[in-house]
Amino acid sequence: MERFSCATNIISGDGAVRELEKLGFSRLMVVADPFFVKNGTAARVAGFAPVSEIFDRVAPDPSVELAAQGVARVKEFKPDAIVALGGGSAMDCAKAMLYFSGSEAKLVAIPTTSGSGSEVTDFAILTHKDVKHPLVDGRLRPDIAILDGQLLTAMPKGLIADAGFDILCHAVEAYAATGASPITDALAQSAFAESFAALPASYAGNTAVRLKIHLAATMAGMAFTQAGLGLCHAMAHALGGMFHIPHGRLNAILLPAVIGANARGAGEKYARLARFSGLGGSAEVMGVRNLKNALIRLRRELGMPQDLQQAGVAPAMVWHKSKEIVQAVLADPCCRTNPVLVEDFMVRRILEEVTGRG
Repeated sequence: MERFSCATNIISGDGAVRELEKLGFSRLMVVADPFFVKNGTAARVAGFAPVSEIFDRVAPDPSVELAAQGVARVKEFKPDAIVALGGGSAMDCAKAMLYFSGSEAKLVAIPTTSGSGSEVTDFAILTHKDVKHPLVDGRLRPDIAILDGQLLTAMPKGLIADAGFDILCHAVEAYAATGASPITDALAQSAFAESFAALPASYAGNTAVRLKIHLAATMAGMAFTQAGLGLCHAMAHALGGMFHIPHGRLNAILLPAVIGANARGAGEKYARLARFSGLGGSAEVMGVRNLKNALIRLRRELGMPQDLQQAGVAPAMVWHKSKEIVQAVLADPCCRTNPVLVEDFMVRRILEEVTGRG
């Protein structure tokens, strides 16, 4: 039995953030990335309600302790809406604050990066003692997502690349996941093809394509929250918690290797995705190879590290913690929807490839 639902009301377009004022909230709590606190955007958003408060402590890879601070503020302020303004970290923090406070406030997501898809997903990630813990619950899905192209003009190149590969990874993994359906496949295919084609232009400074990529991130989020993810995200969670590499950057390093490892169970779908995206490959093995190589070429074009050593993690550090990494990966819920059964030898083989030992 296949099911699909999208309870999030999506508002998109240049200047869409102004629609928040029309929603009639009386007490807004804005959970914001520090950049948007400093440049005044958080204050502008907070001004769309008669009473507001800004929670400005968001940090990369939000911790359980940070979420607890936010929960205390929610309980004291009693907002009728919590607005997450920023990238994935702001989204994760706001979701955790709402979830653990037990508040009945509406959750409004205003993403300012195009990657996490968190504005339409049931997922959040909290970090505790260098381990990333995925939270998955329907109550984490925002009620409203506002996609405003005017908030995307100042993204630095590194963020465009990291977030862009997050979209691609979400789309690829959702497309191959065991929970995939014709609806999620359509969303994942379009998200991958649109973002793959437009990312080089965005990276080069073309702001006109960024709303298109923004929408692709949302489509990929809609796909994976229904279909599931896979081994790439499980490994990115484990390695990111230990070595503090940006999530999208890890996805870029890992995804080609994961495609190779999963091809025995998902080769036909990978090849179909390659053909849909104009990468060719009439035979399955050629389609898989074309998809993998195209991602490697794009990774290089976007100036991203090709392996963990280029990302600042020496191979010896990885292998010193390899037992912990494998255990964390196998325990990650993203493995449950990977297209093939994840076993320890697979994880080690991918580690060999991304540390240069393969």
